[in-house]
Amino acid sequence: MALDETTEELARAAAQGDHRSLGELLRRIEPDVLRHCSKLLPYHQDAEEACQDTLLAVARNIGRFEGRARFSTWLHIVTANCARTTYRTLKRRAAEQSSEELPDLRADPARVSVIAGSRLDLLDAMEALEADKPELAQALVLRDICQLDYNEVADQLGIPLGTAKSRIHQARKFVQAILGPAYGKYA
Repeated sequence: MALDETTEELARAAAQGDHRSLGELLRRIEPDVLRHCSKLLPYHQDAEEACQDTLLAVARNIGRFEGRARFSTWLHIVTANCARTTYRTLKRRAAEQSSEELPDLRADPARVSVIAGSRLDLLDAMEALEADKPELAQALVLRDICQLDYNEVADQLGIPLGTAKSRIHQARKFVQAILGPAYGKYA
């Protein structure tokens, strides 16, 4: 999400408690947030839910935005985390329902595109990584989902560049082991 300077200024003003700036900020970022959520979640309704969760998280937590990094970087992280949380919630809800009440909600290869199925597999792998090694998951989300460069990842996490690269490499190996060799950059 490449945001213009006006949006960055609105974020700084909103972080200082300006409610009008916050309203304008949320209006401006909504299309980008929805687009980003749609890249992570294969179903539009799920992406819309994650988008709303992201906007709510921004509104609640804007005071924590310190301005050390660009707002767009902070927003990437919030968006990725909300999308992953939405996915986990939907998955948990489906598991809690009895099989008699709902049809099987696992991906049906005849109805789900390869891309959508791959995204679900990646979200499952990211969930496993988060549970096992959260520090690796953070680095991977920043680099491969938020598409920050290695220096930005290191700055955002407050770690040396070499450590950031190592964590990303280890995270990719972990994800590759779960996904198998047929998945793009993780192969």
